[in-house]
Amino acid sequence: MLCTVYCMPAVSMVSQTFAADHFFIRYDRHHHHDHTDLRRWRSRTTAAASAYPLFSNPKASSSRHKFYQEALKTARDKFAREISFQSEDKDVSLAKALLYVAAEDETFMVFNREMDACSFLNEGINVCSSSNAREWDSVEQMPLDGKTISEWLSELDAIAKEVEAELVSRDIGCHLVEVLQAVNLVLFELRGFKRSPVLVDSKHSYLHLVLSFGCGSAILLSIIYIEVCRRLGLTIVGSRVGEDFLIWPQTTYPEELFKVTSGHSLFAVVNGRCVEDPRSMASDLTGSSLLGLEIASNRDIVGIALANLIRFHWKCASRSNLDLMLTSPLRHAHNADEKPNKINKPNVPLLRPQDLKLAIMASERLLILQPHNWALRRDHGMMLYYNREYGKAVQELSICMAFAPEEEAELLEPFVEKLHLMRLESSWKSLGHTASMTVK
Repeated sequence: MLCTVYCMPAVSMVSQTFAADHFFIRYDRHHHHDHTDLRRWRSRTTAAASAYPLFSNPKASSSRHKFYQEALKTARDKFAREISFQSEDKDVSLAKALLYVAAEDETFMVFNREMDACSFLNEGINVCSSSNAREWDSVEQMPLDGKTISEWLSELDAIAKEVEAELVSRDIGCHLVEVLQAVNLVLFELRGFKRSPVLVDSKHSYLHLVLSFGCGSAILLSIIYIEVCRRLGLTIVGSRVGEDFLIWPQTTYPEELFKVTSGHSLFAVVNGRCVEDPRSMASDLTGSSLLGLEIASNRDIVGIALANLIRFHWKCASRSNLDLMLTSPLRHAHNADEKPNKINKPNVPLLRPQDLKLAIMASERLLILQPHNWALRRDHGMMLYYNREYGKAVQELSICMAFAPEEEAELLEPFVEKLHLMRLESSWKSLGHTASMTVK
């Protein structure tokens, strides 16, 4: 059994424990308290080690590491099966797919937290442990903010039942408008869900956290709306309109959605303020123009959520380099006036490794859905470059060049050549050689 343990960030961990609990054992003199202090230190580290068994001994280290790797693979495989092109699009569960995404990312972060905690244990510094941590030995049993995947799916069932209860209490039939009004009441008034205009917190970017905290991105709130209505037997469709993703019920009378009651149309209540914002393309929509929009498939919707996740984690990873773009190194490599080997200089911006890896993981999933998207593959290759995975970066960017327009391929070619030489130099140094190679 594994145990999910949540602890404070490393910086706060040190500041709260170092002053009170860290002390030095003097070996040049003998005090009568020395042995007592040593026993106390051993007692504290032994107790903490029981919460963080990783690396407590070589066998436990190997076993835990193997488990986490298998858990990551299992979550990815389940996601891939859920969105597989071998099944019909209508059978793809938006909620399941995104909960598997959350499970994989949470497994990765739990493993990192445990490794961090063990590093502090090895230094003799106390670490916090969770008294209410839940044991788990499979992805299905892994707690995501206190609930398993099946329990979060049940949460969507519970919301749908609340809507049904609302309809029954008011003795309302199943007219489309009345059902949507009941859904809006439960989601946005009784449960208090609201849209976050700017993604600044991971709580807004993962489905289970939006269900837990009630605030999220427009796409995730749309997915919750779609999943609740599906449980009520009502089909909700959606489409990209400019920068917005809009949803509405599948109906042959869309003009009903634009009738204004209590100051707002039903379409506006479902989709938020963008529909009434004159600066938004959504404000120009009518019942007839709605029928002309291209309907997003379930796989498309999952892809939009993943693209948002990539942007969020890249923004977090590059927070200390606000003007940094994924493609910035390509311009330097293509510019003949730049000094040789510029991309291999040590002043290449360092990014937050965990957020960068999470962005790469989201990109890998999106590539399962869009394997021929050359721009996505280029960005994926560039993230691998920033992560110092030069071999993988060369592979992805080389594949990208086969799909990209000619002008983009020409821009990529000199960078890929330099990257290939950087990989060779990295391999050369790993063998113990100190002489550097010149990239021209």
